[in-house]
Amino acid sequence: MKILVYLGHPAHFYLYKNAIINWREHSHTVEILIKKKDILQQLLDNQGWAYHNILSEGRKSNKIGMALGVIKRALRQNQFCAQFGPDIMTGTSVENSMIGPLRHIPVVNCNEDDAAVVPLYAKLSYPGADAILNPVVCHSGKWDTKATKYPSYQELAYLHPNHFTADKTVVEGYGIDTTKPYFVMRFASLKAHHDDGVKGINTEIAQRLVDILSPHGQIYITSERELEPQFEPYRIRINPLDMHHVMAFASLYLGDSQTMAAEAGVLGTPFVRFNDFVGRIGYLQELEDVYQLGYGVHATPLTENSPIRRADGALQPSGTQALYDAVEQLVAMPADDRKALYAARRAKMLSEKIDYAKYLTWFIENYPNSQQQTRENQENTAFWEQFK
Repeated sequence: MKILVYLGHPAHFYLYKNAIINWREHSHTVEILIKKKDILQQLLDNQGWAYHNILSEGRKSNKIGMALGVIKRALRQNQFCAQFGPDIMTGTSVENSMIGPLRHIPVVNCNEDDAAVVPLYAKLSYPGADAILNPVVCHSGKWDTKATKYPSYQELAYLHPNHFTADKTVVEGYGIDTTKPYFVMRFASLKAHHDDGVKGINTEIAQRLVDILSPHGQIYITSERELEPQFEPYRIRINPLDMHHVMAFASLYLGDSQTMAAEAGVLGTPFVRFNDFVGRIGYLQELEDVYQLGYGVHATPLTENSPIRRADGALQPSGTQALYDAVEQLVAMPADDRKALYAARRAKMLSEKIDYAKYLTWFIENYPNSQQQTRENQENTAFWEQFK
């Protein structure tokens, strides 16, 4: 089988990494297309994988630039498909859903964000997709009939114990003492098209959080945006391939990034997430409210009549004071008690979730029969056991 994987973000490298390894071990031919995004090329280079950058010149960040970028990438992907002749295409890209129907190539879209959170992406990607792979708790809006649901998270394609074991020596290589408490803070850029108007951690809030955390351990900050001078002493530059090791031994992750909050959660590291996506993304809400692996605090204060609710129906915690309270509550817990509590919560989560890389490998290799089998066995526990 010829499989075309389109990677549009560094997170997608991790999402597909183990599946690509599996497909190649199973003698399938896999080609990787990418667009220029942050450290994506660095990750692929470190892995030693060949890839094709179909927009190496990048694009402008305004709306016209984004639209032109999609058109250019689609035209170049069409040319690539003419040469490669894939049997199936997968990824999270809009372009797959444009070229697939044109060339009669099945498209499997992988996404874990609810359609209401990424409405433009859903409108452009879902109509042309033949299958949409979503976590059970994810809602794909009017395209939910196309969705195939699985009991897992995308983060468990690479952070499931089958694939990842945290290594203290990697962390200590950065001068971090793993025998003492330390905290990882992450500031996202919040510049994607779906981030318009979304609030996160500003300078004043960041300073207050540093003041709260400082007496309890060392603080390390990684940031997508420019840091103010007062935070530079806390900055740490970590090889992207090592970040998950650093996260795994941290006492707390705190930030306004969705993916890193979820990664902390599945690693059993307590997290506090602060932005306006809180209460709107199903898989993160499950990690926070059902498995209690972290706290989500809505950045904009909510009123009692707000529809943004926790899984139990209570109003979603919101505003800066709720953020500070959550952080203070976590750091006030004895370190050993906190570690044991979150390890137990993680174990419960893992007992109910599958290895997503194993499932994704099987799904693509056996498509379209895999889609039908999944739907017929959605509530069949024995069916899902093969993917643990």
